[in-house]
Amino acid sequence: MSADPVTLMVARRVARERYHDFMAWLREGEQLAADFPGYLGSGVLAPPPDDDEFQMIFRFADEPTMAAWEHSASRRAWLERGRGLFEQPFVQRALGLDAWFGKAELRPPRWKQSVAIWLAFFPVSLAFNLLFGGWLGDLPLALRIFLSTLALTPLMTYWFIPLSTRLLAPWLQGGRPALDRGEAATHPH
Repeated sequence: MSADPVTLMVARRVARERYHDFMAWLREGEQLAADFPGYLGSGVLAPPPDDDEFQMIFRFADEPTMAAWEHSASRRAWLERGRGLFEQPFVQRALGLDAWFGKAELRPPRWKQSVAIWLAFFPVSLAFNLLFGGWLGDLPLALRIFLSTLALTPLMTYWFIPLSTRLLAPWLQGGRPALDRGEAATHPH
């Protein structure tokens, strides 16, 4: 077992007429996960207008704390309540920063990983500074950095870096398939 944080990424296809029900069900699941020790956060990426695949992310401190949540009776009951809202999910699990770039044998070179992270971070950081820089400008440097990283880290971790890696997947993978769907889909989540 690793002491690294563990990220569980689940893609679920949801019919448009069920979006509202699905989002209510998902909020219930996030509240349930928040009650478990080791829970570090969760998020959801809504699909673009021409797609129906939601990307859900659950992050725990380590494998044992995630396993306690995954195998809990309350989570099983929650999954049962969601039956019929979505198609069979696709599941991927990763440790640490590797969550953004897939399995070791498919992981792109570090320089490509750096480019993907930078392409996510620069516009979000710029937008944050354009929106809030005036309010934060009079604060001491350490407090400014503290507040900006406090706000940007979750946004980057749960939304923008996963979005960047998803959009850049063909380039990052150099022609290889981005994910091995056959193996990963064997976990019922």
